[in-house]
Order: sequence, then structure tokens, then C-alpha cells
Amino acid sequence: MSLRSSLIRLATAAAVGVLVTSAAAGPALADDGWGDDGGDPGFGQEGGHHNDRLARGEVTAETLFLRSAPNRGSQVIRVVHEGDRVSIFCKTRGQSVQGDPLWYLLPDGTWAWGAARYIEVIGRAPRWC
Repeated sequence: MSLRSSLIRLATAAAVGVLVTSAAAGPALADDGWGDDGGDPGFGQEGGHHNDRLARGEVTAETLFLRSAPNRGSQVIRVVHEGDRVSIFCKTRGQSVQGDPLWYLLPDGTWAWGAARYIEVIGRAPRWC
């Protein structure tokens, strides 16, 4: 086995280790105190997540797949349904969905991306990521 092949295997193993570690830490990192646990003043308003740093939205698609990246080819993290209310951390440009290139990063439970085409913003617009 060549030195180059050994280095490639070592780098691949290190990358997999980082991915596994981040996947395991992901749920813990997703609970950043911005939810409705009432831990900080102004957070934890009745009826769900509220924070001055978060925008709000309502899902307009019958079923919306929330993904690991702002494109339709990425891994599905979870699913939300029409009428569900979501918190929006920020927005970014990604793969265009029916002419709309914006995607929202949703911190509800798990951090996942939802196509803005299917989320109607309630109130103020989300900030840019």
C-alpha cells in the first residue's frame, strides 16, 4: 500500500469521525436556549417558540421536507405539514424551488433547511445567514 493511499484512508477516517461526532452533538447543540423553556426573560412566550432574534413562519405545503442543506438533493432531517408554525433563524440562497431561491434555517427541535417557497413569513422578515 502506498503512502498516498494510507494518507487518503487516514483522512477519510478522520472525516468520518468528525461527522459522527457532530451528528451525535447535533441534538444537544440544537437546544440553544431559544426555545419555549422559559429559561431567559423574553423567551418562552405562550403558544410556542418566541425570540426577538427569530422570525416566524407558517408552512403552506401539504407536506414539507426539511433538509440538511438548502437544496432538494440533501438529506431529509424531518417533515412538517401545512399549518405548522415554525421559527426561522435566518435565510440564505440555495437551489431554486419553483422560482424561489430562498431557504430558511429552522431551529425548531433540529436545525434544518426549509424552502421559503412553502413557508409564509408571519411578521418581520428573517435576517440573512
